[in-house]
Amino acid sequence: MENSLQGTKNMYVPEKPESILPATVSKITTVVLWSLFVANVICLIYFFPNVPEWKYENIFRLNGFTVLIWTTVTFFGALVSTYAGNYLKGFRYHSKFMMLCLGFTGSVMLFVVSDHVAPLLFSWLIMGVFMSRLIGVDTQWGEAREASKFSQKYFLTGTIFFGTGVLLLAFQSGKFTVSGIVASLDGLPVYITSTAVACIIIAAIVQSAIYPFHRWLLSAMTAPTPASALMHAGFVNGAGILLTLFSTLLFATNTLDLLFVIGGLTAVIAQFTKLLQVNVKQKLACSTIAQMGFMIMQCGLGFFNAAVAHLILHGFYKAYLFLASGEEIAHGKPQKVPHITIKPFQALAVLFFGALGALLFTMLTGKGTAIDSSIFLTLIVAITVGQVTYNIVKEKSLSIVQKIFLPPILFIAGVGVYALIYNGVTLLMADMPMVEVSLPLTMVQVIFGAVFLVGFFVMKLGIYRNVPWIYVKLMNISQPYKKSILFYKSKS
Repeated sequence: MENSLQGTKNMYVPEKPESILPATVSKITTVVLWSLFVANVICLIYFFPNVPEWKYENIFRLNGFTVLIWTTVTFFGALVSTYAGNYLKGFRYHSKFMMLCLGFTGSVMLFVVSDHVAPLLFSWLIMGVFMSRLIGVDTQWGEAREASKFSQKYFLTGTIFFGTGVLLLAFQSGKFTVSGIVASLDGLPVYITSTAVACIIIAAIVQSAIYPFHRWLLSAMTAPTPASALMHAGFVNGAGILLTLFSTLLFATNTLDLLFVIGGLTAVIAQFTKLLQVNVKQKLACSTIAQMGFMIMQCGLGFFNAAVAHLILHGFYKAYLFLASGEEIAHGKPQKVPHITIKPFQALAVLFFGALGALLFTMLTGKGTAIDSSIFLTLIVAITVGQVTYNIVKEKSLSIVQKIFLPPILFIAGVGVYALIYNGVTLLMADMPMVEVSLPLTMVQVIFGAVFLVGFFVMKLGIYRNVPWIYVKLMNISQPYKKSILFYKSKS
């Protein structure tokens, strides 16, 4: 009798709706997202580089930039949903997660295609709603609920500022489409455009977790790893898209230098704080904040196409790092902080290959040939190549021959791929106004560029460790919201 009852029980378990539903929802979501991605890729390849523009009654606008962002976001959505299908198997909120993932992807697609201010503002709002729900998807976990509520406050604040800026322009100009507003900027009073651009910039830096609005991202570690990948690969990049849509407004109000300084400060500070973290996801969060700072810097230089190329590459890089973070933890072990010393030969190799990398980038893109803001793009490439070169030449496991030949192979491949993506993005954004404008060098750019370089070398050489108050300050500003970390457990 006991065996009979046990057999009946075992036969009954698979027939429960709750055991079948998550797998079904996961498969449907994954198929939908991969289908959308494939459709966008086909469209992009077929029409490249001249994707025809399509409009629907001044509400929606489809062009090369739209299809490019759609392709990117659907890929990350499909990748994350596929990974989550196995990673979240058995998780009680698996179905909820998959639906939120699909909803978030759809909200980004709606935002990019919207020309009328109504769907534009609505999609910006629901992007934040979906992301805060993903952060707190486990509603029975107290810290997750607190992190969700904390991030939602930031997202709502950003939405209020964005709505204020856009509606101020819309009512003043009498145009309720982005294209109409941009075309009417010359006739608007300075105080209107100045107020509106300040609101839009605040909305952008809030969403991209730019200092001092960075704590929501540091507090979002309660999100499942797939949600973190989607957040860092897609959601925080929204600022680059937003600023690109309103690039003409930024030029008209002369606020590009402000963006350059804000982005540069964030990039340096976040790179410093990354070095202090011991948690893998916190390190990645600080890294994302730094990369968003670089993206804002590129917007401030007048190269919105470079910012878009950056957000695409950052998405691939950060999605991989988050989805592989478990392996990083499994293979990680405590290590002493390395003492950084640069030998003469190493310094020479770094300078030589950094200069060659910058020269190759200039040849492939034409940037950096004149004394203008494009010099900073070339400088960033030189720093990146130099850093990779240093990591190779200081590696003890490599032979002298490998140290000689690896740097040129890697920087030729890396710079070549970056230049290819940069040029492709530029072609797809050709019908958008003011997305690539080389600006005359300003004193602000020169001074802050020097500050940025000094800060970079102070960070890489570890000099900040010898100044206790700087160390403590950096540690304090990189802490998450207290209620999102062990708050409930400490009270129980």
